[in-house]
Amino acid sequence: MAAYMIVTARIEDRDRFISGYGQAAAALVAQFGGKYVLRGPGVELLEGSFGDGASMVISEWPDRAAARAFWTSPDYAEVKKLRAGIADCQVLLIEAPRING
Repeated sequence: MAAYMIVTARIEDRDRFISGYGQAAAALVAQFGGKYVLRGPGVELLEGSFGDGASMVISEWPDRAAARAFWTSPDYAEVKKLRAGIADCQVLLIEAPRING
């Protein structure tokens, strides 16, 4: 069953974030079998308290185990350090059965 990782990020230095963390994370996402469904700035918050004006990234994974393998890998632990101090992130993981209709 496919899984989706949903990241909402308030980014302080967008150029530094994209050129460092963004490029390195993208390579690992592909290496671990994920693919991006959406990447972009300008989230409009309709309800809640986190995310207005933030960036959103949604990646699709073959299953929850593949997404977790990426998230807990030593390689990603190193890449994640590249966003320290320049982004405040909220990360969610959910399995989503196919909806036929």
